[in-house]
Amino acid sequence: MKLLIVSAAVLLVLVPCAWATDALKTATPEQVGLSAERLARIDQAMEGHVDEGHFSGAIGMIVRRGKIGYFKTWGDMDKESGTEMSEDAIFRMYSMTKAVTGVAAMILYEHGHFALTDPISNYLPEFKTMRVAIDEAGPVAGRRKSYTVPADRQITVRDLFMHTAGLSYPGPIAPDGERYFAKTGVSQATTLEEMVKRIAKAPLVQQPGTTWQYGYSTDVLARYVEAVSGMPIDEFFRKNIFEPLGMSDTGYYVPEKKWDRFTVLYTLNDGKKTVRRSTAAAQDSYKQPTTKLGGGSGLVSTTKDYARFCQMLANDGELNGVRILSRKSVELMRADHMPVDMSRAGGTSLAGWGFGLTFAVSRGPGQTGIIGTKGEYRWGGAAGTRFWIDPKEEMVTIFMVQILPYRGLSYGQEFKRLAYQAIVD
Repeated sequence: MKLLIVSAAVLLVLVPCAWATDALKTATPEQVGLSAERLARIDQAMEGHVDEGHFSGAIGMIVRRGKIGYFKTWGDMDKESGTEMSEDAIFRMYSMTKAVTGVAAMILYEHGHFALTDPISNYLPEFKTMRVAIDEAGPVAGRRKSYTVPADRQITVRDLFMHTAGLSYPGPIAPDGERYFAKTGVSQATTLEEMVKRIAKAPLVQQPGTTWQYGYSTDVLARYVEAVSGMPIDEFFRKNIFEPLGMSDTGYYVPEKKWDRFTVLYTLNDGKKTVRRSTAAAQDSYKQPTTKLGGGSGLVSTTKDYARFCQMLANDGELNGVRILSRKSVELMRADHMPVDMSRAGGTSLAGWGFGLTFAVSRGPGQTGIIGTKGEYRWGGAAGTRFWIDPKEEMVTIFMVQILPYRGLSYGQEFKRLAYQAIVD
């Protein structure tokens, strides 16, 4: 078993990435307890979506018991040029970056650099004294009262993992009605360090630990990884996750030699059909290196690359002889840390789901109203990419598409439903 080697200051992988070149082998559906006849229902549904113009192209993969039992492409990666979707097509992963950041932080956790209950100000002092924005109706109709109060406690590392730090994407509202993040220039920052320092200048939207609210927590967690390890987040990912797992097509940009595999980004027209996003920035923003590296978004990847990452988690931290995390650390990540009565504000719906350390965790089909298994965990990206990991069924399910915005669409959920109905053992 080959292990990651960590020094006091930085983490170095002392092994070649050739380890994982054969990480996921292919099996027939029946060999992994799936029905080929039932899997054909996926093809029929997805080809129908392509024919109806619901999306240009997509990819679906089902890995069961460590082997690929289903891997299909549909339609085109570039409808206008007629370029068919390929198995090695590169996608914008958006928030599926978050799970990678979570694993990176857990690597440092395993080496004793922090406890989940530690205040993040131990490494990010700009968060030591925070205030919380209060925005409420005033005594006169149509007027609001906005002010700040001291935070009841400091933000902890677990708050960052769980989106309970009080850091939403919109950010709090200032007394003049403007968003604080606009005032501090969060979106104009050119580095992760600069962005996080600007986030810290604004008050929180909720008291730490009281409310689940989707937002910048994972970006701050990535900056925390940088501060603890002394490495830029892209280098940390590359040396400690991507190279060991053989994720050679995953990173923060697409090199020119791979541009022909980079999927086109689509959006919906008034008729709910996909059309190419018209701006060059939308299509080309990942084609050059950037200094603004996010922990909550920013990665590009392929289906096979991300499947390696997911299968490592499904294998309790190991893939093809390479151990990234211990079994107990993965169990900690996929445990439901969210109190049943915790309030949830804005962002992604989590009805029937709890939350672990960067993953949503199913509280069971009776709670979610969706086919699946209690304890499965998942997340997705803004352009429709989705993954699910089911420890009981020993199954990883991945769906890739590129439609932005994707909110309100359910093609990934449909793929998952059809994947589960194909289980016959």
